[in-house]
Amino acid sequence: MEWHVTDAQSLAIIDSEIGDHVFSPAEYEIVRRVIYATSDFEYKSLIRFSEHALQAGAAALAARTTIVVDAPMVQVGIAYEIQNTFANPVYCSMEALTRPQKEKTRSAWGIETLAKRYPEGIFVVGQAQTALTALVDLIEAEEIRPALIIATPAGFINVDTDKERLQESLVPYITIDSRKGNAVVAAAIVNGLVDLAWQAYGQDRNGGS
Repeated sequence: MEWHVTDAQSLAIIDSEIGDHVFSPAEYEIVRRVIYATSDFEYKSLIRFSEHALQAGAAALAARTTIVVDAPMVQVGIAYEIQNTFANPVYCSMEALTRPQKEKTRSAWGIETLAKRYPEGIFVVGQAQTALTALVDLIEAEEIRPALIIATPAGFINVDTDKERLQESLVPYITIDSRKGNAVVAAAIVNGLVDLAWQAYGQDRNGGS
């Protein structure tokens, strides 16, 4: 992202208030982005990274892997960063052309449709818990093998169970160990990851300049 002096000042305040932590430098960049976007320091103790999640996500971004999101708010939130870096294709489950189905929400049905089309994509679930359930079902059925899943939906019914199922899978993930979460958190994680990936891979795309 393009930093203004006020952004730098805000991040400096976050750094001073967080103090000591156990995150790797890359993980910490994600955490501070979420706190900056939400003004909620509790996320310091809630964000969970699977082993090699950031490396897998960065490599997938650099390979222009398709990104599938569950809600327009997430799509809008990541559009600027994506368009100005790797320009990955981004599809929203709410915009997927699907036949109506009473047993599933529009988000769940849409993300299932797109997942089968892009089984090794990057999936971002920031709003619809039903979309996360649909993805985990497909993973457990071995129908898809995502490069990364970012899951931060708020929820009250079985959301912890779905996140536990995700964490038990072999798929790289970044998620929130809590019922709280939203599309803003998901977008902040994606944008932080895009910046990290651009630092690692972007020079090659700029001719080494």
